[in-house]
Amino acid sequence: MEKFVIKGGCRLLGEVTISGAKNAAVAIIPAVILAEEPCVLENVPNINDVFVITHILHEMGADVKILNKSTLAINSSNIAAKEVSYEMTRHIRASYYLMGALLGRFGKACVSLPGGCDFGVRPIDQHIKGFEALGAKVSLEHGMVSIEADELVGGQVFFDVVSVGATMNIMLAAVKARGMTVIENAAREPHIVDLANFLNSMGADVMGAGTSVIKVRGVQKMHGASYSIIPDQIEAGTYMVAAAATGGNVLIKNVIPKHLEPISVRLRKMGVIVDEYDDAVRVFRKGGDVMTVNVKTMPHPGFPTDMQPQITMLLSVAQGTSIVTEGVWDNRFRYVDELRRMGAKIQVDGKVAVIEGVEELTAAPVRATDLRAGAAMMIAGLVAKGVTEIEDIYHIERGYEDMQGKLSCLGAEIKKINDFSKSALTAAL
Repeated sequence: MEKFVIKGGCRLLGEVTISGAKNAAVAIIPAVILAEEPCVLENVPNINDVFVITHILHEMGADVKILNKSTLAINSSNIAAKEVSYEMTRHIRASYYLMGALLGRFGKACVSLPGGCDFGVRPIDQHIKGFEALGAKVSLEHGMVSIEADELVGGQVFFDVVSVGATMNIMLAAVKARGMTVIENAAREPHIVDLANFLNSMGADVMGAGTSVIKVRGVQKMHGASYSIIPDQIEAGTYMVAAAATGGNVLIKNVIPKHLEPISVRLRKMGVIVDEYDDAVRVFRKGGDVMTVNVKTMPHPGFPTDMQPQITMLLSVAQGTSIVTEGVWDNRFRYVDELRRMGAKIQVDGKVAVIEGVEELTAAPVRATDLRAGAAMMIAGLVAKGVTEIEDIYHIERGYEDMQGKLSCLGAEIKKINDFSKSALTAAL
């Protein structure tokens, strides 16, 4: 088992380039199934979740070529398999996008319930409701979701709760349905707009993405396309918090500043300076303590739930008391015990965390309980006094491209090791 070893006490200085958006890529890659011609995807993040989803397509018969580090060519014309087993899906939550893509192309799909990070019950009832509104029959047996329709027909889909996954899945299924599909109470995240733009580049007719009402007019055929995925909002936000936490000065490149506004607003309230440019932001502190702020995660354009662990970590070293409320998931504070091991003073009651800032954190052995919690542990290691060891780093590598290398280029002292012996730890730093 591998782990990161981080020597704390450094200021992050320099430039970092953000990779393509994980949450867009894991939906756009399955979407190529809808086109029976080759597609070229650029700005693809080099992360484990992308490797898993492309491997699944390869196992299903697609021809996947890596043109360079961030570019894939995928030809799905020879895909025949309409069933995706648990062995394929157990490592990635986003495998459920195969349901909408396969249903849209073949009129049937059989996909195992997905895996991914564990921070609460994440049912697919809204996905099923949408598929049924398009005329599909859905059954669940032995952990497999079977979906079949003689013909998909556009219909009215109203989500009981805002769901990013369900919104994207119904878009995938509806692009070839007969007639018009109207999705109400749709999620509005940037990666939903990115998926809509990609579908339209293949010949689909999707309108209203980025608003609460999306209209999809079905088309008979979709063609290949070349497309560049948007930069990763959450990766950028993570480095923004890391710069603020370490009192550093970091230029974060290849971003869309508009997408970062919910994060930028909170950081500015905490006394952090965020300067915006056309495709970059600079984050730094002029000195003094980080100020407290109350945060509640909400669907876009609110503060993103995927930034909640990182902002909580930053508030743990702020001056005063803050309250963080989780407005999306039920169990996203599991990582708090790890921060407490480092000296953080955080009390959790259900979906609410009360954080009393401390003067400093101290190094301790911790683990990444999920993807974004792992990023928070990385930042905590950067600011803590001493040497921090982080286990279960496979969570981090699922969604962050070369986080070790990028932080090292900013001045962090960080190594990845396999040997847990004390001599190995000493040699690492």
